[in-house]
Amino acid sequence: MVSWREELHRREAAAAEQVEQLRRQIAELTEQLNAEEHRLSRLAITRETMSEICAETAEPTPPEVDEDSAGRAGMVASQPIPDGSPIGLVLVPQRAAGMNASAPPEDCGEILAVLAESGGGLRAGQVAAELGIDRVDRSKVESLRGKLKRLVARGWLEQEPSGVFTIAEYCWCGG
Repeated sequence: MVSWREELHRREAAAAEQVEQLRRQIAELTEQLNAEEHRLSRLAITRETMSEICAETAEPTPPEVDEDSAGRAGMVASQPIPDGSPIGLVLVPQRAAGMNASAPPEDCGEILAVLAESGGGLRAGQVAAELGIDRVDRSKVESLRGKLKRLVARGWLEQEPSGVFTIAEYCWCGG
């Protein structure tokens, strides 16, 4: 027969283990909650920013989310997508005759200025370093590479097969 003290000790140990397990679960859930709250905040800021941009450019405002019909998944009613843009808004304009470097958004203008000052071509990592972006942070360099490729697609830059980006011949007008 087990003494009451041994039984009490066994029950205390089991309760302590259960408490520790619940604390770990709470910590995991708190971390997940914080991540989702951060994501929700970023999405709300993006919606506000896009509404401001649309208002300034006389573009249609993105539709508001109807929580009843969209549910917790955050789905937005579908609408036609103009010119292949996933959000229906082109922030980097197609290069046209007479446009100067002030036409693209400010961050793209900074990229154009760095490439113009280099006197030649630069790789994405070199452009990142010139812009003060930590080259070790691969996500930021890859994001910059996406901007560079967008500028290539819009006619502002040229990309050599070696991955070197240069100002398009007719592009830089000193603006």
